[in-house]
Amino acid sequence: MSKALNKQVGGSHYKLPIQPVEFIYKNDLDYIRGNVIKYVTRKKNGAEDILKAIHYCEMLLELEYGEEEEIYGSTGSRESRKIATKIS
Repeated sequence: MSKALNKQVGGSHYKLPIQPVEFIYKNDLDYIRGNVIKYVTRKKNGAEDILKAIHYCEMLLELEYGEEEEIYGSTGSRESRKIATKIS
């Protein structure tokens, strides 16, 4: 691993065996998917980071699949979910 991947500038919220940026790069992920990985793996702002990851997932659904996407709920039943057209 390179020296750049072994250091972190500004904090210690990424203490992982593989850096998120390395995973993102090696898997050729786009910007939105990369941010999902970044926010779910860091331990900086707690719940706020998870909410940011969810926000990126919502953007991904809206941009790639349109406003309405059929999803499966936690019980396994099919349900329809309207994705907000305005992301705040």
